[in-house]
Amino acid sequence: MTRIPKSHPRYRSLVTREALVAAHRQGVVVLEGLIAHGRGEAWDYLLGEESSAPALVAERAAAAFLLTAKRPVISVNGNVAALAAKEVASLAAAVRARVEVNLFHRTDARVRKITKSLRDAGATDVLGSRPDARIPGLDSERARCHRQGIYAADVVLVPLEDGDRAEALARMGKVVISVDLNPLSRTSRTATVPIVDELTRALPNIERFVFELRMDSVETARVRRDYDRARNLAAVYAFLRWRLAEIVRATKAPPRRRKKARPRKG
Repeated sequence: MTRIPKSHPRYRSLVTREALVAAHRQGVVVLEGLIAHGRGEAWDYLLGEESSAPALVAERAAAAFLLTAKRPVISVNGNVAALAAKEVASLAAAVRARVEVNLFHRTDARVRKITKSLRDAGATDVLGSRPDARIPGLDSERARCHRQGIYAADVVLVPLEDGDRAEALARMGKVVISVDLNPLSRTSRTATVPIVDELTRALPNIERFVFELRMDSVETARVRRDYDRARNLAAVYAFLRWRLAEIVRATKAPPRRRKKARPRKG
């Protein structure tokens, strides 16, 4: 990997890109995944590269749904494994969720490599290598899943998701929690709990809320009951509008005039 100085203003972004490129060379991430990451990063610039208040509300709701799920599953693709394998393993342990590798660009070799990276990161219950069921209404490789995993799940966390699968899972009656930086995507508009945030911020936030809520069943039930996806997405759009207005305002601000130095006496 290229050495990136920590003083670089885009340090975190560049380290992330290098990690994805390295994962591509290892056969974990496909080229299409690199394109998808760049598209998401553009949205993160607009969001200010931090978790917004609406994102935190959605992440708290996600924690509540995962805590009360009977059969929670976290779906993982190549980008998720490359960027957040440890975060996935930690969250899965916190909510006792199964992890399932599910790929659009699927090969047995990729599934094995992603499974290994998840297990190396600490995940203990990883499915994906021998799918024995199909998600109804899908023709892509993402239809292939495990009967004891995604197929039987009541709550599915689908980070960096394809919109068609989110729709198909919702049609099956599942609670679909998505993580997608694009609030206009079909995934965000279809998921039960769309989280508009960056993956490596969203997963630790969800886990933090899991630990806050796990001993308070009354509050957990209230969070589930009061969460309103339409209102939350509207808040995301309002936040983006405010961010754009701030950017425009900063662009139009007149440059500060330097004060002329007073001539010294004598």
